Amino acid sequence: KNRCCALVKPLCDAVVWSTHLTMKALILVGGYGTRLRPLTLTVPKPLVHFCNKSIVEHQVEALVMAGVKHIILAVAYQPEAMNSALTAMEKKYNVKITCSREEEPLGTAGPIRLAKEMLEEGDSENFFVFNSDVICEFPLKQLIDFHNAHGKEGTLLVTKVDDPSKYGVVCSDDHGAIQKFVEKPKEFVGDCINAGLYIFKKSIINRIEPRPTSIEKEIFPKMAADGQLFSLKLSGYWADIGQPKDYLRGMELYLHSHANKHDHEEDSSPRVRLARGPEFVGNVLVNPTAT
Repeated sequence: KNRCCALVKPLCDAVVWSTHLTMKALILVGGYGTRLRPLTLTVPKPLVHFCNKSIVEHQVEALVMAGVKHIILAVAYQPEAMNSALTAMEKKYNVKITCSREEEPLGTAGPIRLAKEMLEEGDSENFFVFNSDVICEFPLKQLIDFHNAHGKEGTLLVTKVDDPSKYGVVCSDDHGAIQKFVEKPKEFVGDCINAGLYIFKKSIINRIEPRPTSIEKEIFPKMAADGQLFSLKLSGYWADIGQPKDYLRGMELYLHSHANKHDHEEDSSPRVRLARGPEFVGNVLVNPTAT
């Protein structure tokens, strides 16, 4: 079963959400995951486990909970090992998963243009775009409500950091309208950075040429200048887990979040409840299949 193609028509419609419109999502998976070695030496990056689920499954689960029924993975390559895992996820979450394969690296905006045919099909005006290395609480319903309220072309989640001089800072007004982007500022201009999770109107596709393109450097500044880009501040934890040290830190943040939210809920699923007992030190998540 070959999932990969440059432009593939989806085999099923996306789910009807509470707005009676279909929604889709594109996850920017990329290539071989060299930054995450040695974890990716034996497992494709999307399938590396992160707290008892593969990295991509955390995002798939969040998207399905928000009503998405067709998810497109933008990949530079796809080993056969991914096929069975994606089939299992489709059945588990009742979601269609399709791959859009790049013949050359297309940056962070090019894959959106490559998947134009799939993203434009259907009656929803909007679609999600995720960077695949991001883990957080995924407040997607809040994101789409805010996006619909301001009515512009795009919304990105931003997250607060302690040292903004290491990042590209997103400068927004009190209503969330993005004024400018400042790369590694030497003087304080703000403390919010791009969190790598977006929602766009389909019209953004027309801004992207069919070539390698950076959404952060080439598309977002123009959208902001046109008054078409807003930001929503993310509450709770956030991590880019694309490198081993950040992967470990991300797990710590994820487990701490579950400890705060789920530890005392009697009806919590065994899959999210933390283990407790004298044999466990700190926040520990045990797979239900463990014996």
